[in-house]
Amino acid sequence: MKDSKNLISKDDLIFVAGHKGLVGSAIVRNLKEKGFINILTVDRNQVDLTDLTAVKMFFSLEQPEYVFMAAAKVGGILANRDYPADFIYENLMIQSNIISCAAEAEVKKLLFLGSSCIYPKFAKQPITEDQLLSGHLESSNEAYAIAKIAGIKMCQAYRRQHGLNAISLMPTNLYGPNDNFDHNSSHVLPALISKFHGSLEKSKHWVVKLWGDGSPKREFLHVDDLAEACYTCMQDYEGEEHINVGTGEDVTIKELAETIVDVVGYKNDYEWDTSKPNGTPRKVLNVDKIKSLGWEPKISLREGIESTYEWFKENVDV
Repeated sequence: MKDSKNLISKDDLIFVAGHKGLVGSAIVRNLKEKGFINILTVDRNQVDLTDLTAVKMFFSLEQPEYVFMAAAKVGGILANRDYPADFIYENLMIQSNIISCAAEAEVKKLLFLGSSCIYPKFAKQPITEDQLLSGHLESSNEAYAIAKIAGIKMCQAYRRQHGLNAISLMPTNLYGPNDNFDHNSSHVLPALISKFHGSLEKSKHWVVKLWGDGSPKREFLHVDDLAEACYTCMQDYEGEEHINVGTGEDVTIKELAETIVDVVGYKNDYEWDTSKPNGTPRKVLNVDKIKSLGWEPKISLREGIESTYEWFKENVDV
């Protein structure tokens, strides 16, 4: 294993996989703001990350020193329910290829990003890292969760067998610039922004329909706060165990909807479709471990929704 005391420096070559997505673009923004100049990115048409031969050639040619693994196939309840094979296959291929090739190329450090959906459906709240594999998963996103659990275990296995300095972060529900706002494939917060904004000009008789009954409780973290956590851990965290990243606070989906309605300025009615699934009843992370490194989330939920809505109007609603 490389000397773990060597901190990432401004001229090190850093590969951000998935740089166009919600998380990857935030990591690139964060690094650039800190003055990092050698940030390596590739488009899907340049390197297909599900193709081992292509990824192996990329690592051999470019020789990145640090890797942020933000590339993944992600989606909301509907997308996970309808395309489980796509979610498990693509995520397993992407992470397997990058982790194995990073080990072969002897990168100095790799950061793998998963999701809080790795935890059991009825995990004790707030969820501590040691609850992984302690119960049954939520069925609606089981395929994605299993792929991410495999990523954690692969990082640990490559650390033990091949000396790869790999760490894993498990963020809570994320939102922010470059999110997916499609009604059919997005997560709940961007979907609500898109739904309510798209209904602003409807007649007073228009009713927005929302999934479930609004009772589930969720935790939301602005992606720029996650990017700062990634940087903190790349510098300061060397543990084998994955580490949670969140706010440690949650709201009901009903409360989230009410806040978004207020921010967007939607005036008509909305109702809950209880024939649709709620998902996990409650999910909030214990974040004592990440906070012990000196990291704290800085963007409040209301502030984050307001800035995300402004980004949506400028970049998506065209």
